[in-house]
Amino acid sequence: MTQQPIPNGGAAAAILAAGVGCFALAVLAVAGDASKAIAHRLTFYVPTGPLSGVTTLAMVVWLAAWMLGHWLWRSQTIAIRRAALASLVLLILGFLLTFPPFEDLLLRK
Repeated sequence: MTQQPIPNGGAAAAILAAGVGCFALAVLAVAGDASKAIAHRLTFYVPTGPLSGVTTLAMVVWLAAWMLGHWLWRSQTIAIRRAALASLVLLILGFLLTFPPFEDLLLRK
């Protein structure tokens, strides 16, 4: 009797979506800092400014990535280490994009 691997696609989708959401937050934050027009469009709540749109849209991206990944992979066995590594890379890139020295280099302030 051979055991079938337990599908872990839902977990892999959740892990990868976390990295996608972190990276989306960083990209939106940098875009809001780079352009007044984008900052204006990201202002969902005036007292908070563009940060309200940045965080809201990053949450939407995270949730959409999680839902799509879960829908695509729900019954599959995924290489969880690859998903975790990709998520870690996206998390590190997101951190670097929002770290002031790197953001200043990117925006040439």
